[in-house]
Amino acid sequence: MIWLWLGVALGLFTAALLLRRQTGLPWQRVAYSDTIGWRRAEQPLIARRFGLVGKPDYLLERGRQLIPIEVKPDRLAREPYPSDVMQLAAYCLLVEETSGVRPAYGLLRYAHQTFKIRFDDRLRQDLLRLVEEMRSADPLITSIRSHREARRCAGCGFHSTCEEVMV
Repeated sequence: MIWLWLGVALGLFTAALLLRRQTGLPWQRVAYSDTIGWRRAEQPLIARRFGLVGKPDYLLERGRQLIPIEVKPDRLAREPYPSDVMQLAAYCLLVEETSGVRPAYGLLRYAHQTFKIRFDDRLRQDLLRLVEEMRSADPLITSIRSHREARRCAGCGFHSTCEEVMV
């Protein structure tokens, strides 16, 4: 009987290793996940100083650093899209602001490839310039959310903090 349990345990361990290898992500502890069906719904990361709010797909622990990961499972590009790099950079900045430790990099996972994007001073400054450019584009433009669908509102990642939430 013990051999049966050892065989089952070995099979499950092997399956876990293969699944992790298929994801292309490093073998590290997941500290945060915004993917559906995993633990509880995570709260968004907020950097009030920069007016940024976001929810990375994952945060991995690497020593004292939290490494943000953004997953784009349908992307087949050989190089990361600039917009995806900026999204990941925003998550790096959010991690820096909320944890007090700047991540050295973030990971951008496409369908068949993982890109390691360094979060250096240059990328940080490019992000801050882009945020400022977006803010100064037209101060009269406001973001109006569509709240016609209660299910969509309830499933929104900002449901718990939104001031316009549907009852």
